[in-house]
Amino acid sequence: MKTNREILISGASVAGPALAWWLNHHGFRPTVVERASSLREGGYKVDIRGVAVDVVRRMGLLESVQAASTDMRGAAFVNKRGKEVATLDADTFGFRHGDDTEILRGDLAKILYEHTRDDTEYLFGDWITGLDHQDDGVLVTFANGEPRRFDLVVGADGLHSGVRALAFGPKEDFLRRFDAYISISTVPNTFALDRWELLHSAAAGKMVNVYSTARAEDAKAAFWFSAPPLTYDHRDVESQKDFVATQFAELGWEIPELLDAMRQADDFYFDPVCQIHLDHLSAGRVTLVGDAGYCPSPASGQGTSLALTGAYVLVGELAAAQGDFSVAFSRYEAEMRPYIEKNQALAETALRGIIPRSRMFAWINTRMIKLMPYLPGRNRVLEQMARPVREAANALVLKEYAAAAR
Repeated sequence: MKTNREILISGASVAGPALAWWLNHHGFRPTVVERASSLREGGYKVDIRGVAVDVVRRMGLLESVQAASTDMRGAAFVNKRGKEVATLDADTFGFRHGDDTEILRGDLAKILYEHTRDDTEYLFGDWITGLDHQDDGVLVTFANGEPRRFDLVVGADGLHSGVRALAFGPKEDFLRRFDAYISISTVPNTFALDRWELLHSAAAGKMVNVYSTARAEDAKAAFWFSAPPLTYDHRDVESQKDFVATQFAELGWEIPELLDAMRQADDFYFDPVCQIHLDHLSAGRVTLVGDAGYCPSPASGQGTSLALTGAYVLVGELAAAQGDFSVAFSRYEAEMRPYIEKNQALAETALRGIIPRSRMFAWINTRMIKLMPYLPGRNRVLEQMARPVREAANALVLKEYAAAAR
């Protein structure tokens, strides 16, 4: 008979609802607390690759996820006059293979929520303020709700995880910075993009990416830039918009119009390009999943896959250990650690391609892409480029965990 069945999850983006799905599947009772007042829809596009595809398939959700895919057709690099100077098809550009899928983060969150809401208690508009570790559980205090006792607590609340801060210490103790930042927001589709994206190397250390996905009338604009560590309140959106606008001020192409649209966006996202590295993923009855525990950075393109896979492994090990969390947490970390390290290692190399260090580097990179169709051994070159991503995405053999008897 399973012990430690009452489990609190902080965060209702991807990792949290995925955890809830597997906890229900294995006979546990999940509760999800989310700071936002409702489910956050929309958002940027994310990839589901390798073993994470198999996780979604085992959930019976792969068909739903594929139906909601971005269905991108390709990407083009443009110069300051807007002229396309190089193009790639979507799968080559995204290093996707087989059933690998790209989807908007909010669309994936919605699918996971809709398949867990009937069996999971969701607490929106609240968050954890304290964790009192006791012999038989954790007494949790909330910003708005009454204190409650849970057997286990899982932080699935992202880069700025409140659970991690309470149980492990300040974020800065675990942060690896790349001296780069990314901002994404919804903008009008003035380019009339149809499942297509444009990339513009605005200046040394600066890249702008605009795209529109399937079923979307609007577009997304992403601003990537290099900068030394910035001091700011991660909840002060207006100051973050000021940072981005200052970095891209007086640059050409369509950047002034995109910055104006960014100012008006109500879904503005801004974060450092960084990673979370912890020596251990658990502290007593508390553990972490996804970006909260091992953020690989947006540059890796693997954050969503790590979250989905981490949820599967953690709950599977809990089920296999009959709820013995000390055994399960240890096995969870042992299973995930090599997979985490492989995927985090992708980020630095990828970032060099995303944010060009110099105008010359940007020119060489674009020229190579333009000449790619005419190069001898083109397929071999593309395979070599894609191999590190493919190997990292498949750097874990999923165990089979028996479902709870119904």
